[in-house]
Amino acid sequence: MGGYGSGRRLGADCTEDYRSIDVRRWQREGLLIRGQHFNTQWFLNGKKVAAMEVKVETNQLRLIYSCRWNGGEWVSLDYPVGLQTTACHYGGLRYWLTCPASGCGRRVAKLYLGNKYFACRQCYRLAYRSQRETSDDRATRKADKIRDKLRWEPGILNGRGWKPKGMHWKTYYRLAADHDSYASQAIQGISAKLGITTNRLSALRSRK
Repeated sequence: MGGYGSGRRLGADCTEDYRSIDVRRWQREGLLIRGQHFNTQWFLNGKKVAAMEVKVETNQLRLIYSCRWNGGEWVSLDYPVGLQTTACHYGGLRYWLTCPASGCGRRVAKLYLGNKYFACRQCYRLAYRSQRETSDDRATRKADKIRDKLRWEPGILNGRGWKPKGMHWKTYYRLAADHDSYASQAIQGISAKLGITTNRLSALRSRK
């Protein structure tokens, strides 16, 4: 079984660049039972690239995995991560992880592997990718999300597609209008970056 953490580097800035664990997912899957052992795995292009064993103990989890840094020697790690609970408004409990980084102890839902150890987003100074987006990047992402709902070809330069079978016309018109608004914002931003006129970029789009 492959080790965990191979090839990762600190300072990639965004949470999406790091492997993570999410206690909310484990709670939904019913795994947080004392005495439970389970494995979690990570895949890239359908191929397993990392795995970790998790043991559920009283008020904590034990994370057991191997990693190496920048092609160095493999290191086996086994350390606890505290579990906390808070009451939900409509009954039941919500689980949280306690960041194990020295001097932290934040209550969080997710931890990230930035070096050899898991720690919270704040400890590794990670931002969400959406926080790094420019306004036109954000508009492009929102337009592409709508294109996916409408089953249109990806990419705003590909123009409009047809209404998906079974979708109400009212829904289609609303989504199409939102898409065009976001696409227009994105095209203006792309035009400014490339130093070309919006009309020229729109003309390229209309040829698709």
